[in-house]
Amino acid sequence: MSVNKVILVGNVGKDPEIRHLDSGVAVASFTLATSESYNAKNGERVTNTEWHNIVMWRGLADVVEKYVKKGSRLFIEGKITSRQYEKDGQTKYFTEIVGNNMVMLDSKGSAVTGGNTSATTTTEPKSTVEKPEINDAGVEDDLPF
Repeated sequence: MSVNKVILVGNVGKDPEIRHLDSGVAVASFTLATSESYNAKNGERVTNTEWHNIVMWRGLADVVEKYVKKGSRLFIEGKITSRQYEKDGQTKYFTEIVGNNMVMLDSKGSAVTGGNTSATTTTEPKSTVEKPEINDAGVEDDLPF
């Protein structure tokens, strides 16, 4: 048995790029920044930020297109995938997170949730609107933008 599951909470780095395949399927791509902070031995606060390439398909891509923008705070569940391609005679490697569940955590309104647990399904994932249960009070925004 093996498990490939990723859970991220972070901020969108730039406005998502939305594409529609010839079949009409929507694909959203964007970067998500996650940060962790600690105090170094000298007492200085150190923050490390990781950037993740996120891909959302079908109904989730439609939600991303309508509601997600640079700076949006998101909870994303998905799986890590790797792919490679040839460019100028060199093999390029690319790692991304394929999201199958997303919760919008912005405190400016309602949260939109949705999920698509099967990559082969052609039905739209269920989306509901619910009030977030996250308390961001007192949390510092330590992103570089």
